[in-house]
Amino acid sequence: MGGKVRIIGGQWRGRRLQVPDRAELRPTPDRIRETLFNWLAWSIAGSRCLDLFAGSGALGLEAASRGAREVWLVERDKQIVQLLRTELMTLKAEQVQLKHADAFKFLATPATPFDVVFLDPPFGHDWLRLCCLQLEQSGWLSPQAHIYLEAEHTLAELVLPDNWQIIKQQQAGHVKCFLAQRGTESA
Repeated sequence: MGGKVRIIGGQWRGRRLQVPDRAELRPTPDRIRETLFNWLAWSIAGSRCLDLFAGSGALGLEAASRGAREVWLVERDKQIVQLLRTELMTLKAEQVQLKHADAFKFLATPATPFDVVFLDPPFGHDWLRLCCLQLEQSGWLSPQAHIYLEAEHTLAELVLPDNWQIIKQQQAGHVKCFLAQRGTESA
């Protein structure tokens, strides 16, 4: 087993989540999650959240801990899904749905809009751009949805749909973080 990552705030504050030892698994560090949830402070309670590349589940479970009404964790790795299932049972996280699926296959299913989406895909695949387009075009986002994007620090350009605005950004070590908000397209 790899390490652990802790939930920073809310009802499960201080709870440590197991993280398998996998090269492609990079749980969002505490400092970045704390900044992100400060940015989202007024948007989480009562919201529907999607953690599309769940991995450790840290982003989605942090949202659930802080009062999200419903959280969906999407993860394709069977071992990680089993670990998340155990964590959810331990937490009695009834508001969290766990989907064992590839992110792109999941996005090809019938959409229900989310208020907050966490996009933290494996680096080096150009998956952020593809996910953003599919989220926007397939009805996965509520009208004023917030979208958190995490990318490698070497990312030259973040390509977003025209009606998304970057409202916050930060670089921490080898990671660039962005918070975008969906709005109406400009005329």
